[in-house]
Amino acid sequence: VQLQASGGGLVQAGDSLILSCAASGHTFSTYVMAWFRQAPGKEREFVAVINRSGFRKNYADSVKGRFTISRDNARSSVYLQMNSLKPEDTAVYYCAADATPYLSVATGAYDYWGKGTQVTVSS
Repeated sequence: VQLQASGGGLVQAGDSLILSCAASGHTFSTYVMAWFRQAPGKEREFVAVINRSGFRKNYADSVKGRFTISRDNARSSVYLQMNSLKPEDTAVYYCAADATPYLSVATGAYDYWGKGTQVTVSS
């Protein structure tokens, strides 16, 4: 599966942004989907994950209550609604797909990655 993330940009602290990730292929609904991010000089870190049906989700503590992951299997897309953005949310955001049914937070569990989209939050 090929993934393409979009929706990043430059926003101010407190603003909202929604990221989208479009997947190619006809088997999108069989993948667990996740968002990760990587800030300059830091390791790539887990942000959010959603199961195949969309009913189970998990979030990093740093974004819990502010970010919401969702998916539309009919559109082969996964989304990340980001509210109350903070400067520390500045990073390149990546979407990823995992063919196993587990809601993993580890980068190594994911088989496919999209090119990232830059999110910059100014204070």
